[in-house]
Parts: sequence; structure tokens; C-alpha cells
Amino acid sequence: MNYSETVEFLYSSMPSFQDKGATAYKPGLERVAEFCRKIGNPQRNYFVIHVAGTNGKGSVSHMLAAILQQAGYQTGLFTSPHLNDFRERIKVNGEMISKQKIVNFVDKYRRDMEECELSFFEMTTALAFDYFAQSDVEVAVVETGLGGRLDATNIVIPVVSVITNVGLEHTALLGDSLPKIAREKGGIIKKSIPVVMGERNPNYNLVIEEIADDMRSEVIYAEEAFECRGSGESDGKQVFDMVRTRDGQEYQLRLGLLGEYQRSNLTVVCAVADYLHQNTPLSISRRAFVEGLNNVAEITSFHGRWEILDTAPLMVCDTGHNAHGLALVGEQLRRRKAERLCCVMGFCADKDIEKMLSMMPADAHYIFTRADMERAAKPEDIMAVAAKLGLDCESAPSVAEAVARARGILAPEDMLFIGGSTFVVAEVLAGRQ
Repeated sequence: MNYSETVEFLYSSMPSFQDKGATAYKPGLERVAEFCRKIGNPQRNYFVIHVAGTNGKGSVSHMLAAILQQAGYQTGLFTSPHLNDFRERIKVNGEMISKQKIVNFVDKYRRDMEECELSFFEMTTALAFDYFAQSDVEVAVVETGLGGRLDATNIVIPVVSVITNVGLEHTALLGDSLPKIAREKGGIIKKSIPVVMGERNPNYNLVIEEIADDMRSEVIYAEEAFECRGSGESDGKQVFDMVRTRDGQEYQLRLGLLGEYQRSNLTVVCAVADYLHQNTPLSISRRAFVEGLNNVAEITSFHGRWEILDTAPLMVCDTGHNAHGLALVGEQLRRRKAERLCCVMGFCADKDIEKMLSMMPADAHYIFTRADMERAAKPEDIMAVAAKLGLDCESAPSVAEAVARARGILAPEDMLFIGGSTFVVAEVLAGRQ
């Protein structure tokens, strides 16, 4: 098979959650563990940092990978979903896996994958682990796909686990309350291996602490390890004054990612990097730490997080795709300087659309649309929800038409926001290539 045929085989024979939703979800570790045993357990050949969380895990993973790469380590990065190219999920030192490597892997192990009845995500996870081993990766940053406890990535034994936060998402699969979801994400905690927590939250911290206590694992709260004492913006980058709590050490950090919500993600990254430097063989110099954060997007080819696409009018896209994430986006939009705001948005049908829209500014004009995918909610269904909230809105049959319509009604001093779904953002970014 060539590359196109290989990817088609994977999507057709192993449905992805990205495309199909809950019907493609196959929880459990038995299948991927068995398959990885067949191929020599490649995930044991390098240090692993395991990252879970409702929001922020993609940003945290990319920041950590950038820092480690700047520190001189051969660095693997496994994330999901992808925006435009399947290969975005698997990178070494910021470079996507080659098409031929994917073809070779599937050709070699197709029968084993079918015998083990791997899901699309399980196959992708195993592919990443194998590719990292082949590439002599020294450390891999591995992001969970969904949840944690039963996620395919959870066969790794990391040097540190990370849980950015816990919010209500995928409730049909992970549980209908924060404590239940926290229990699933806390399932990545391994015996005697510390976990860095992104926030103190009385609604679920006790669950995490109970799991950690059973595992005899230390809980490190990022906001107690580092304090942000000031922030601003300079030359298109965010500037943060971070202070390490234990000794008062100060760091002025320029973060090459926008979005005020990155403040909490940065605090997590600071705590993780500090732990790695102090307690593992992964030494990280101050220079690598500072330069990695300054150049995250360039080093890792990271897109879609409060990404500025144009300036007249200001055009911003963000992949926030749940109520927890859109609450942060909504806060930033309400503080906008532009007088008029237009939002082009689409959602997956399995999301709590009413709750997500309630997080957004009530004074904006909305153009609802749908990405070209099976899971996308119909614009007319979104309109019905928006009407209940009293939002000023209209619909468009495609993302491209929605953006064109928005640009046609906005003045140079106005603002256009695009989001609600990773897949809406993906189509906009693909159209700009």
C-alpha cells in the first residue's frame, strides 16, 4: 500500500473517535498492551512524561517538548487530535513522522493489529511508541487521548505524571461528575511516581489525593510550586514574571503562545520542568527553559491556540471545544478592545452546546456553521439553542462561507473569533495553506 491507501485502511477498518465519536471508543489496556508486547514494548526504551487533563494538555505537552528539545534531548511528542495531517500526532524534535514510516509499520504489523482488534487510537499510540524507539528518542511527552485510566497511552511508566485540570467533558464515557472524571484521569498515577496537578480544586482534589496516597505517590500542586506575580505582552508574545516558591528564584519568561489561559498552563510546565531538573537525569538549563518557552510554536509546529490569523480586522482562532475551555476563551473575548465582535462557531453534536454558548459574550454576533465531518452538529440545531439564550445569530452551510460572511460585515477595527470545535479551526487553517 502507498501512504494514502494506508491511511484509508486505518480510518476504514479502525474507526477513530475524532470522526465517529463514542461508537469508536474502545476502553481498556489489554489490546494495546498485547500488541506492544508483540513488537517488543518500545515504550520502555525512553523516559516518558504522561499528560492528562480536560483542557491545556496539548499546550503543556508542546511547551515541555520545546524545553526538552532546547535542552538537547532527542524528544518525542505524541498528541491528538490532529488539525490537518494525521502525521501531526507523532513528532520527533518538532518534525512529523514520515509517510513511509507509517506505511512500513502498517505493512509489517497489519495482521497483528487485526488479530488484537486495535482501535484507531490504539494503533496510533503503538505506532508512536515504536517510532520513538526507532528514532533513538531519549524522552517522550505523551498526551492521553481520552480520560486516563483506560486510555491506550496508560501502558507507559513515566518519570512524572501530569494532570492539568478536570472539567465536565465526555460525561457519557468518563462519568457525570467532577469526582468521577477525576478518578478516570487520576488513573494515570503510577506507584511511587509523582503527579503534578495544575490546580487546587475542592471539587475533585480529594479524589486525586486518595489515588496518589494508595500509590504512595507525591502530589505536587503547580500553583504552590510557582507563583505568577505579573504578566503583560510584548512583541506578540506574553511576558510572565514567575517565582519559584521554595527559594524565591525569579524567572521572566516570554511565552510564544497567546491566550491568557496559558498562564495556568505555564505554571504547570514550570513545576514539571523543575521536578525533572531536580529529581531525574533530565537536566534542564535556565537557557533551555527560557528559549524553549519563547519559541514553542516554531520548535514544535504548534497551531490553533489563540492563534492570530489576521489583524484588520483582528482574526483569532482557538481550538477550545468544551465548556471548561470556552469559559476561559469567553473571559478573554469580553476583555477585547474591539467594539464589534463576530464569532464563527461550530460544535460536535455530542457536546453540551447550550452550556458552551453560555460561556461566550452575549453582545457578539454569531455565525454558526459545521465542519465537514460526521460528528458535527447541524447549524439549525445550534441556532435553536442560541435562540433560547437570546443570541444575535445566523447560519452558514460551510466554514469557508461563514468566515467570508463574517469578514464582509466587519470593519478593520473589529474582531473575528473562530472556534467551538477543533475541526472548525482545522478547516480554517487548511484553507490558509
